[in-house]
Amino acid sequence: MTSRIRKNVIDLAAYVPGEQPANADVIKLNTNENPYPASPAVQEALRRIGSDALRLYPDPVCTRLRESIARLHGCDVEQVFCGNGSDEILALCIRAFVETHGKIGFFDPSYSLYPVLAAIAEVGTAPLALAPDFSWPPIPDRYDVPLFFWTNPNAPTSLLCPSEPIRDFAERSEGVVVVDEAYVDFAAADCAALALALPNLLVTRTFSKSYSLAGIRLGYAIGNKELIAALFKVKDAYNVNRLTQELGRAAVQDQGHMQGNTRRIVETRERVARALRDRGFEVYPSQTNFLWLRPAQETAETLFGRLRERGILVRHFTDPRTKEYLRVTIGTDEHMNAFLAALDA
Repeated sequence: MTSRIRKNVIDLAAYVPGEQPANADVIKLNTNENPYPASPAVQEALRRIGSDALRLYPDPVCTRLRESIARLHGCDVEQVFCGNGSDEILALCIRAFVETHGKIGFFDPSYSLYPVLAAIAEVGTAPLALAPDFSWPPIPDRYDVPLFFWTNPNAPTSLLCPSEPIRDFAERSEGVVVVDEAYVDFAAADCAALALALPNLLVTRTFSKSYSLAGIRLGYAIGNKELIAALFKVKDAYNVNRLTQELGRAAVQDQGHMQGNTRRIVETRERVARALRDRGFEVYPSQTNFLWLRPAQETAETLFGRLRERGILVRHFTDPRTKEYLRVTIGTDEHMNAFLAALDA
């Protein structure tokens, strides 16, 4: 019998998100969520939204939300696009900027969704291997793709690339460079100014990490008006729901709350990194809300399992380049103290 499912979907190795346990007593350090509440302004906005408003379609182009984001970045509203999480925007970039037989580029290891999105769209991939220490290698002059995803800071390795190599690559590339800045609010630098200055560079961001709003699925892109306009052409009609637009707007207008949360997480991150190094772990210099580490005395797989038995979830990636490492989200101080105590036990 002929299958009713597309061949590339049958063959697809689907993206595997982090485990979401039903047990509320589990300490979740595996999905890079923010452990602290979102801005009180978000709760107030949620209270104001009456159920009667939900019978109406949302603004299809997120006008008021985009205006708030434009004010944040000092750009025109035409330079802002909002999506159902930054993941949707990444998929739309492939739809908008890559021809049927084209390829996308990205570093390896990096965000494991990129090759999945390419497979769904039936386009090729041209990954570039990171150096053995997970730093960024020089990009060959002959390397050029219609779309390149540059995760910065990188996931899962937590490292930040300076903006100059990104600028250099974008300026000599014929294609579109998308700097995926999901974790940038925990970092010391960003590429927003590059996105507003260069004609072929976009920056994408998410409300899932620093804004404590993973549950509403909201992301945005900023950059060249022509590129942004192309994303509007290929999006679904109402891709961001009414609740998400209102709550996102409330969050982006309270930068003080977001920045206070990120400072708190960074302080905990540095304290835990020092504690792990004192215990003999190899810990990379993180610019994210997680730590990338290699255990001192046992394999990453073994430690992953032993922590899980104690009700502490971290992330273990089984690819050859990452199997010796664990990714540990920074939780509350109480959560991280429990994590360190479990290691000592």
